Order: sequence, then C-alpha cells, then structure tokens
Amino acid sequence: MDLLNTLVEKGLRRELPTREEALAVLATSDDELLDVVAAAGKVRRQWFGRRVKLNYLVNLKSGLCPEDCSYCSQRLGSKAEILKYTWLKPEEASQAAAAGVAGGAKRVCLVASGRGPTDRDVERVGKTIEAIKEQNEGVEVCACLGLLSDGQAERLKDAGADAYNHNLNTSEATYGQITKTHTYADRVDTVQKAHAAGLSACSGLIAGMGESDEDLVDVVYSLRELDPDSVPVNFLIPFEGTPLAKEWNLTPQRCLRILAMVRFVCPDVEVRLAGGREVHLRSMQPLALHLVNSIFLGDYLTSEGQAGQADLDMIADAGFEVEGAGSTTLPAHRSERTAGGGCGSHGAGGSVCGSAAPGDAAETAGCGSACGGCSGHSAPAASEEAPAPVQAEAGEVRSDLVAVRRRGAGTDLAPNA
Repeated sequence: MDLLNTLVEKGLRRELPTREEALAVLATSDDELLDVVAAAGKVRRQWFGRRVKLNYLVNLKSGLCPEDCSYCSQRLGSKAEILKYTWLKPEEASQAAAAGVAGGAKRVCLVASGRGPTDRDVERVGKTIEAIKEQNEGVEVCACLGLLSDGQAERLKDAGADAYNHNLNTSEATYGQITKTHTYADRVDTVQKAHAAGLSACSGLIAGMGESDEDLVDVVYSLRELDPDSVPVNFLIPFEGTPLAKEWNLTPQRCLRILAMVRFVCPDVEVRLAGGREVHLRSMQPLALHLVNSIFLGDYLTSEGQAGQADLDMIADAGFEVEGAGSTTLPAHRSERTAGGGCGSHGAGGSVCGSAAPGDAAETAGCGSACGGCSGHSAPAASEEAPAPVQAEAGEVRSDLVAVRRRGAGTDLAPNA
C-alpha cells in the first residue's frame, strides 16, 4: 500500500505525516490491519528495537476530586464505588513503589487526585520522591498532580522528580464537552511549565469518548507540537457512576489503528499503552507491542489491571524484552538534549516528533495517565468461576469488564504487580 510505504519512510526520517495521511490510517479496513501494524512496527523497531519499558502507578490520594472530568471515576459527583483515601505517607508510597520496581518497572508514576497541588502538597510529594529513590536506586519518578502553579515544577525537579505527566486527553475543539472546571489551555500551560523546569514532559490522550477521527488527529498533532518525551494512549473505561458510562465505542481493531497513527506521527517518542488496554484490546494486546514501546505494569489508579506476571509473560511470548535500568529509553538524538539522558528531551516541536505521556488515563485535572482509561480487569480469583464472554451491543454498559481496584496502595492487600 503506497500510504504505508510513505508513512514508514517518513517515520524513519522523523518527518511529520500530513493530516490526510494520519486520517487515512484511522480509515483503513480490518482487512488491512496487519499491514498497518507491520508498517508502524518498522518505525517502532527503528527507534526502540524490541524493548518494552515498564511503568508502575502509585495513587497517592484517591477520589474526592473537585474537578468534573466526565471520564473520571474520581470526579466531582462520581457514584463509582472506588477507593477513597487521603495522602499516603512517604514510607507507604515507597513500599507501594517497591512492588512495581521488583516486577521490573523502570519508572514509578506518583498520582494524586485534585485540581492541582498546594505548595504543602509539593513539599509532601518531594519527601515521597526522596523516600522512593533512597530505597530504589536508579528508578525514574514521574509526578502527576494536576495543574501546576508558578515555581512548583522547579520545586519538584529540585526534589528529585524526573518527569511530570499531564495529559491533553482530547482535542481543543471538544475539550469543553468533557470538562468545564478547567480549560484545554490550562493543561497546555502545565506541560509547558514542566518543560521549562527541565522535567521530562509526559502528555497523552484518551480515546473512546465519542470523539471523531479528526479530534484524534488534532490532539496527537497538538502533542507533537508540545514535544513531550512520552505519550500515553489511554482507552476510556466507562465506569458506572460517571457521565460516560455508556460510551463503549472501541474495538480491538480500532485501538490498534489509533496506536499506529500515534506511532507514525510521533515516531521517536515513548508511546505508552496505558489505561483500558485489557478491556478494549483484550486478546489482541500482544499486537500492540509492535506499536508501543512502553506499558503500565499491574493495576491502575482506581481499577484492576492484568496481573503483573501476565504482562511479563505477554512481553516474552511476543518476542520482546523488558527494558533494563541501564538502558536509555529514548533515541540518542532526543536523550542527548537532556542532562541525565534517561528521561528524554525538551526540544521544540517541528521536524522532530515529540508527543508523549505516562499513565493509565489520569483521573483528575492533572493526573494525565490514569483517568478515562484507568480501568482494567483482572483474572477471577481461584474460587470464582470465570464469566462467559459477552458480546457488547453499542452503548451497552459492560460492568463485567471493569473491576474496581481493591488492593495495593491505600489498602491492606498486596498489589497486583
């Protein structure tokens, strides 16, 4: 297919595709799907080989958020029966992080619900970062705390944070339909603050909220212009008790096309498969590894994910390898632009692609990686009988696929790492 050959050539040169080409990827048929995956896979391997970076989420403060993000189980007025707790102590967060690191996670993402941190919150998170780094040598720490005020990104950097996550989530044109308590411009401003402070910026999107192909392309091109080092791609998990509970719009094939489009637009950036992969990709998750070079390990913020060992088995069975602590994630031309190397770069957008973000979809004004896609499903306990597969009707609530997190941080149960 001429389109795919063109996109591969552009990806190997780090050249921006046209909008028409990006839209054409989303419009390909299921019969062409394997060709699309193979083409985007060539670009992925050029810049990242067969390495898969593992990330681990720690929800520092869960629920009771004053923001009204429609996709989020922690939103104002949410009736989702999620865990609710206030700030974890630094030693509690460090213990939670250690479980992910033991499972192979190279980066720990610290997320807190809310509009944004107070200066006291930033100090608290700084102590948590210090505790985590004292116990886990070489681990990267990404903070995801919401909208940042002046000077806060610099204080997080000084405290030892390597990166900051704040997702754009959807296009500027449709943002007001999803959230009304803050603006798209507020999110852009926070990503820019992270850049300016020397933090590796992580920013991504949530697919499946009823957006058009044009909206998806718009947000990915906006991300490239912002030039983050990592772009988390979340797939909406429609939590019961949230406004988007009936938005079941995704198929595994649609998810793969979206991931391929992101890879073509952002060829040399860490593209992370984030929240919702277990629910929407299901048995086709291994194919996604040919498109992304990063995933979350284990559970998400408010929902259960695939067991950590199952993630490791999937990576090995698909012929990929877990990225070691001694490896630099990003290609040399990006990582060399940043002191310290491992977290990435903060260059201007343009000819070099730079879209990015960590996270299972975030669930707050700023926790860009664990909302909207922050749900997953886990295997039933040994004493339970696995439910028979169910074919969803359009708009039908699929509560059988959404398991609320009841373990890990904020509980007395071991994490699913």
